[in-house]
This record gives sequence, C-alpha cells and structure tokens, in this order.
Amino acid sequence: MSVPPAVSTSASAAAASVPSAVSGAPRTPTQADLLAFVRRTAADAELIASLPLDPEGRTWVRLEGPGGSEAWLIGWPPGTGTGWHDHAESVGAFLTARGELKENSLAARLPADGWKTLELTEDIDRQRKLPAGTGRGFGRHHVHEVLNESAEEHAISVHAYYPPLPQIRRYSRTGPILRLEHVERPEDWQ
Repeated sequence: MSVPPAVSTSASAAAASVPSAVSGAPRTPTQADLLAFVRRTAADAELIASLPLDPEGRTWVRLEGPGGSEAWLIGWPPGTGTGWHDHAESVGAFLTARGELKENSLAARLPADGWKTLELTEDIDRQRKLPAGTGRGFGRHHVHEVLNESAEEHAISVHAYYPPLPQIRRYSRTGPILRLEHVERPEDWQ
C-alpha cells in the first residue's frame, strides 16, 4: 500500500481539549474521551465530505485530537481493509462516519514482545459490524483488522489514539496461527 502524505486539519470538533477537573490544564485522554471525540468529529458533515476518496486505496487526513492524542479521518474504498495489526501501547477509539465497517478482533491480550508466532485458542475471535454512527474504544495491545466489505460504497471513519502511535505491529493470520510480520513506526505513515 502506498502511503499518501498526511495533511494536518483543525476542525472545530477536532480542536477540543480534555480539561482537568482540578486545574483546568489538559489531562491524559481516556478511551471514553477518545470515543466522545470521534463521535463529535464524525458528526461534522463538512469535514467528512472534505475527505478526498480514492477508488482503489485508503486515504486519510491527520486531525488534531484531544489532549495531545493522534487522530485520523480515513476513507475506505469498497473491499479494502487494514490487515491484522495492533497499536502497541496506545489506547484508542474509532467510529464509522459513513458506510459500514466490520471489525475482526481477538478477545485476549497478547504478549507485547518476545514472540514471532502464536497459536490462538478456540473462541478467541470476535466480530462486530459498525454501521454509520457506531464506534468503539479499545485498550493497549488490541489486535484487530478493520474492513469495508461493501462491493459498492466507500466508508469513512474517525480514529483517535493516546499516546500518539509509537508503532503499529502488522500480523498475518492463517487459521489459528498469528505471525508478527513487521513493525511500522510513525515515519512510515506520516
């Protein structure tokens, strides 16, 4: 997949900070804060409509997330997906703004480091459909893949991560076997 250049965007919904209850200073955003942010941002029809869509590859624009988080607006052509991956030490949230996405995930926390191949147990797989307006938060080391299974419609989603992504680990999967294939760093996608 070729990586288009990232474009910084400041939408009114995207510029929100997460104030501290005590001092008024920004605090570390929680999964709930990130989910609230992606919900507000996905409701910005002008921002969603501004994302350039490519008929073959995913497109994205970087946004200002709350409390120093990293956020992205992502366009998904029909039949595209991420492949299996995690977001390392970051917690996150994402929400479908248009169309429908499917998330396949693992219902177990995997070891962070020190392995190349794992055999997964039965009943570890989870699937969820995420139509427009539906999203979810997730914790550290959440392993998943996100897909636009539509044969005709683009999907658009909003994602936020804190701390900003230190790396993304990419996996291949054959049946119950999960293999770590490579590790991407921010310079690989920004």
